[in-house]
Amino acid sequence: MALKNKTLFYYGLTDLPITMSLFPVVVFIPMYYTGEMGVSLGLAAMIMLAVRVSDVFTDPFFGYITDRFPTPWGRRRFWIVLSTPIMMLSVYQLFLPPQGAGPWHMGIWMFVLSIATTMMIIPYYAWAAELSPDYNERSKITGVRSMMGVVGSLAAQLGPVIAAFFFAMTGTSAVLQVVGITMLVIMPICVYFTVTKVPEPTEYVSSRTPIMEGLKLMVSNKPFLRLIIAFMVSSTALSITTPLYLFFITYVLDAEDKAIYMLSFFYLSNMASVPFWVWLSTKIGKHRAYVGCFTLIGLAHPFYLFLGEGDFWYMLPITIVTGFAAGGFAALPNSMKADVIDLDTLTTGENRAALFFSTYSFTYKAAASVGSSIGLFALALIGFNTMEPALNTPMQLWGLKFLFAMFPSVFYLSACAIIWNYPITEERHAEMRAELEEKNRAVTLGAGS
Repeated sequence: MALKNKTLFYYGLTDLPITMSLFPVVVFIPMYYTGEMGVSLGLAAMIMLAVRVSDVFTDPFFGYITDRFPTPWGRRRFWIVLSTPIMMLSVYQLFLPPQGAGPWHMGIWMFVLSIATTMMIIPYYAWAAELSPDYNERSKITGVRSMMGVVGSLAAQLGPVIAAFFFAMTGTSAVLQVVGITMLVIMPICVYFTVTKVPEPTEYVSSRTPIMEGLKLMVSNKPFLRLIIAFMVSSTALSITTPLYLFFITYVLDAEDKAIYMLSFFYLSNMASVPFWVWLSTKIGKHRAYVGCFTLIGLAHPFYLFLGEGDFWYMLPITIVTGFAAGGFAALPNSMKADVIDLDTLTTGENRAALFFSTYSFTYKAAASVGSSIGLFALALIGFNTMEPALNTPMQLWGLKFLFAMFPSVFYLSACAIIWNYPITEERHAEMRAELEEKNRAVTLGAGS
């Protein structure tokens, strides 16, 4: 039976405050702490990288325990509720830091936020894979969730715009204050509706496989490897550009006060394109639509290289195209992940959705950290000066342009080649589901006899 639209809405709702809080972490936090809080570029990059290294242990751990040890309230809801106050506290400390907060404060609360995000996202995303077995409906589920995430990103930008217009609150610190307070209000509301209005499946085969053996089985899953490598490569590209966005608009275009508007255009285009990519995936297949995303953004990004001071509005059409292309980056791979989990269930007889999503979560966060660190380390390497930007030479500004415009395209086009011959098509998935249903019937008959 197809899921009701209101169920899809309630499920996707929690992604709004998640994205609303994580968006500033990669866009505004680096510039805020390296500018107003006096943390050096190199140290900020090291902090972000160190936090992600910890995910090597925490992500598989939470994936394993949510699969292996169900609670009286289900396998997924308990962890989402538990992580909510921890995530709220860490956002408060990171976005509204006390006077004199420095690298230690940044590092500690980024680490706590990472733990809380892991606790929430892994069971939350795994829940989506269990809501429907249908190849195309899974794209619809992840599409709705992705659109809610984009709404969260837009809210993280439009809130400060409204605050600037009505209350003259401007600057990166004002953005973080407005977003932090808004997130603290809406997160418990959104989580409440998700955990009380969305059904959690009760019929599943719990994982009995030890965690290390389970990870080895995932590595032997060839479609999983291809998908996760493409996902990591493309996420690295996106993560290189994300923290550099403000640097590019501020120092290349000399339009810091308009940066929030350009980001709003990006995410409006991103949100508008999600239904298109979901629709296209039903016509040509998920992996072919995913290839289309990579190709479009990979060819559009180099055009940023031609921009300079005063070219803010010339940036708009490029931003709309890249935002449109990026609209499929969440909906399509997340739907494909659910199909990969079916293949694992067919092979092992176990449902280990959370362990799979923990691996993707680690991959995404590792790529986000590596990409952000690459961008910040590269800026430090060319001697870019964030404390006294007037001292930057034309060569240093060109280096910033190159890092933002050209470097990511290499990653996007590489991801395109990796995912080109992805083997789980709609036809292959239908065969897998038929085999799973046949196995389930055999188990049921065997238990009955």
